[in-house]
Amino acid sequence: MNFPDKLFYSKDHEWVDFSGESVKIGITDFAQEQLGDIVFVEFPEIGQELSQGDPFGEVEAVKTVSDLIAPINGIVMAINESLEDSPDHINQDPYGQGWLIEVKVDDSAGKDELLSAEAYQGIIT
Repeated sequence: MNFPDKLFYSKDHEWVDFSGESVKIGITDFAQEQLGDIVFVEFPEIGQELSQGDPFGEVEAVKTVSDLIAPINGIVMAINESLEDSPDHINQDPYGQGWLIEVKVDDSAGKDELLSAEAYQGIIT
């Protein structure tokens, strides 16, 4: 499994990329593997305020549905519309084409509660 060092991770299996103006969020390689073939994503509304630890959408796989849990506080600025037609991008490329949402954050984002790649791997093994 792949866990890029540049990303931060939540205990709920979301990843967060703080490298741009806005923050990208998706689900981890581990999460997509556990879910299996993803067939649908329920996105939050643009402009919706996220609170760390609260659900913001769902990922539906062939055999199960899983809540998406906000790993940080922020406001949804964009959704990955390509997943509406091709949700399987999450399975094929969870850290690239499979990103879910972009969020605008401030100083109270909650970054300090996220895990490094090494710490995340420690909780899933």
